[in-house]
Amino acid sequence: MPSFGLRHRRAWASLFSQLLRPSGLVCIREVHFHSQVSEAVLTSQLKPHQEKSNFIIKTPKGTRDLSPQQMVIREKILDMVVGCFKRHGAKRLDTPAFELKEMLTEKYGEDSGLIYDLKDQGGELLSLRYDLTVPFARYLAMNKVKRMKRYHVGKVWRRESPTIVQGRYREFCQCDFDIAGQFDPMIPDAECLKIMCEILSGLQLGDFLIKVNDRRILDGMLAVCGVPESKFHAICSSIDKLDKISWNDVRHEMVAKKGLAPEVADRIGDYVQCHGGVSLIEEMFQDSRLSQNKQALEGLGDLKLLFEYLTLFGIPEKISFDLSLARGLDYYTGVIYEAVLLQTPAQAEESLNVGSVAAGGRYDGLVGMFDPKGHRVPCVGLSIGVERIFAILEQRIKTSGQKIRTTETQVFVATPQKNFLHERLKLISELWDAGIKAELLYKNNPKLLTQLHYCEHMGIPLVVIIGEQELKEGVIKLRSVVSREEVAIKRENLVAEIQKRLSES
Repeated sequence: MPSFGLRHRRAWASLFSQLLRPSGLVCIREVHFHSQVSEAVLTSQLKPHQEKSNFIIKTPKGTRDLSPQQMVIREKILDMVVGCFKRHGAKRLDTPAFELKEMLTEKYGEDSGLIYDLKDQGGELLSLRYDLTVPFARYLAMNKVKRMKRYHVGKVWRRESPTIVQGRYREFCQCDFDIAGQFDPMIPDAECLKIMCEILSGLQLGDFLIKVNDRRILDGMLAVCGVPESKFHAICSSIDKLDKISWNDVRHEMVAKKGLAPEVADRIGDYVQCHGGVSLIEEMFQDSRLSQNKQALEGLGDLKLLFEYLTLFGIPEKISFDLSLARGLDYYTGVIYEAVLLQTPAQAEESLNVGSVAAGGRYDGLVGMFDPKGHRVPCVGLSIGVERIFAILEQRIKTSGQKIRTTETQVFVATPQKNFLHERLKLISELWDAGIKAELLYKNNPKLLTQLHYCEHMGIPLVVIIGEQELKEGVIKLRSVVSREEVAIKRENLVAEIQKRLSES
């Protein structure tokens, strides 16, 4: 019999006593089974210790931790973005990190294969959300909301090959702003583009350009070029790669891999290499082929109106009508746009190639896909590429050698003498109660030099010092860490003096 603990020996004795019954053959099988279970229990207890030396502590592929220094940069980005969303009257919304799988399928075209499916644990097939747009559309349909201006900041997950150096991850944060409801044409769309300009300018990323197109123009262009309707999505996904590879490579993919006739691909090439402003829109109105397509004319008409509003907003020079823009997501139905950073050759050598930093468009049919009666709620929105922007700003800070302060502590409570912990605790409590951000060292008798060095290292601007002399005189010494100047302040005036200095800094 294997050598196990007392509990296992008793189990063996009980099983052998049952072998004396007529059903002994069955009991022998039970003995064999219990032997296997016991061995499995023992093995599972030993395994963690045996394998610990081979265990690698790491984050999953395509994910990362963010250090306190990195979180400071990220919070500044998010504060700027959310502040802009609020300035434009948006309400905040949140949705679950995972959705019913059926809610997400057939919404993303070829990208549907990138959705993370969860193991079935309660009778529901679930998937992690791929973006924040589809959950928003589901929310509108489920709650019968017909009009809403909302923003949403949250994580999404995509099962793609990550490119960490370019700010591409499998788990990443999105910041979305959307306007849902039936409104006069192009007014909400123009506001979305204005918001993108405000955010990208506010973050001081450098010069940028927002490319604009319309899915109706794109579909009309493909139709007049002779692309079969069954190939529209496949060809659009090829055109969408023009910001990454050359036209010759895109043409080769269309012809060799997707079976498009070479002359049709050449006609497409005549269009997708065009970009400009209002003059290009007028030119397309006169185009002999495109002007014959009703869908394309509708899109051109809306773009002309959009540029009129963008001129009133003072941002037409930041917008380019680009016929190569073909946002790959299936749910877009009208205007689409994407922001890219413009770089000089010198900047390009120093910085990251992160692709687009913001994107969005109009999706008038998505809510109707969730509504049992197919009721539509027109929507338009944008998404800010937080991870890519973060990668750019982080690299700039590293290059400049700028030190990042990771706390917001305003005052440090110090003492030069022993046995003053109680007095420090009473004093810091007064500061906390007054709303002042304050710290002390968690030691009974810290050295004054150690406390002052801590303040310099952490960038804390003010130190309040209490000792025997100060206690007797009813004062507190207030010290500037940068100038090292000290003044004695009456204790009852200390909070007011600190608040005054903080407001002036």
